[in-house]
Amino acid sequence: MKYTLLPHTDIKVSKICLGTMTWGQQNTEAEGHEQMDYAIDKGVNFFDTAELYPVPARAETQGETERIIGTWFKKRGNRDKVILASKIAGPAAITKHIRTNGFKKEAIEEAVNESLKRLQTDYIDLYQLHWPERNTNFFGSRGYKHDPDERWEENFKEILECLDGFIKAGKIRHVGLSNENPYGTMKYLEESRKSRLPRMITIQNPYNLLNRLFEVGNAEVSMRENIGLLAYSPLGFGTLSGKYLNGNMPEGSRIKLFPNYNRYSQPNGVRATEKYAELATKNGMSLTHLALAFVNQQPFLTSNIIGATSMSQLQENIESINVELTKEVMAAIEAIHNEIPNPGP
Repeated sequence: MKYTLLPHTDIKVSKICLGTMTWGQQNTEAEGHEQMDYAIDKGVNFFDTAELYPVPARAETQGETERIIGTWFKKRGNRDKVILASKIAGPAAITKHIRTNGFKKEAIEEAVNESLKRLQTDYIDLYQLHWPERNTNFFGSRGYKHDPDERWEENFKEILECLDGFIKAGKIRHVGLSNENPYGTMKYLEESRKSRLPRMITIQNPYNLLNRLFEVGNAEVSMRENIGLLAYSPLGFGTLSGKYLNGNMPEGSRIKLFPNYNRYSQPNGVRATEKYAELATKNGMSLTHLALAFVNQQPFLTSNIIGATSMSQLQENIESINVELTKEVMAAIEAIHNEIPNPGP
């Protein structure tokens, strides 16, 4: 395994992070425990979860993923071996069953305490805002469209002050963002400097061969401000494993189970995936390894959040840390990207 530091800390994290959002929906508790056992054995010490998980979000299963992690901690007695990240859900139609008061102090207090109970731990190493309260950066959407009727009022300082209280109480160690854009990221960093409040140290956004929108604005912020990317969907809902090519739709796959998760499977996405698959074959590697190694080699990356529903997928995903793409392969990737840029929003 390879390791990096969480920015502005001395906390060493594996460059492969274990994603968990299928546990409690597509995966059972026993399968989640098996994945964590294997990941730890392979040197993965960084796990990412959220109060929202598993996905798709449902009232009946909300919090189940954290509960599965909690029973594993209790069973193994190894909380100290894991750097644990979780998230508070932002306001949205899909989170009304959790709460409707966004990132108010009462909301954060409830979210943190309930997560700690489910996780059976006293602290969370990295606590993240799952997406902004502002009307921006919606899932599957490109660009920003201003909403003149938006009711949001600037509250960056209030949120940081609230999070600071939980840091001082020892319930969380550090804070980060998710599904954020350069405006929000810089506002948080500006406020932390101005008011001497906790600094956002990471940003968890989608990043893969089919969606490199992070490079437009966020990557410069990441490099210049040292706020590390935790890349999620590095395989684009499994599209970049190649399993959906040639019209295939494997039983139990995410898009088979949840057809609306098809943002990476539109015609241009399929065409680009075919080209990346040809490039991988030409260079003697799987498409999965090409896609994950591309993410692993980015200078703004802190950790690559991989997710799997089977042990064979998990093994291949973790093994990607040992794949190094040559300058020639990276150049070939750029050529495909220039021909079919960002087909998956």
